[in-house]
Amino acid sequence: MNPNVQIIKWLEADELRIRALDEAASIGLDDWCLAAGFVRNMVWDKTHNYSVSTPLNDIDVIYFNPNDLNEKTDKEYERLLTSKSNLPWSVKNQARMHIRNSDRPYTSTCDAMSYWVEIETAIGVRKLPSQSLELVAPFGCESLFRNTVTINNKRRKPKEFEQRVESKGWLNCWPQLTVKYT
Repeated sequence: MNPNVQIIKWLEADELRIRALDEAASIGLDDWCLAAGFVRNMVWDKTHNYSVSTPLNDIDVIYFNPNDLNEKTDKEYERLLTSKSNLPWSVKNQARMHIRNSDRPYTSTCDAMSYWVEIETAIGVRKLPSQSLELVAPFGCESLFRNTVTINNKRRKPKEFEQRVESKGWLNCWPQLTVKYT
């Protein structure tokens, strides 16, 4: 089965993730998605044949609004989402993340994701007005099914990459993963 189709099917069958997508869609952000562990962890759980989903530390809501770079706006969106549910929301406007990362300005949410430290984390999903789900994946989805954690050549900071792999505990949680530096 096509990896994109499989991921969509898994998401549609996951009550918590569908609820989170509905809540995020309801606040009307521009160029948004739920990203990183929201999709990545689910795929790794499935490829490891886990019967129960690994708990999410947070739900990364990312969006792109170059007209409001104020971090307080993100906090307001987090409060709004928290008022809808007690899920662990983390909201970040990708239009300002280039400053923190010393990159050129990003042009969209997908462009910003293409600079994330590892390529398997650069995946997100959003619910469209039609109620269908759309993946946002600048590197595609195939590597998630190969059980790899791969450094992003755009970021190319091996120490930062190694620290993230270690601090996140991915190799302990999903022991079939392998780390790739290419």
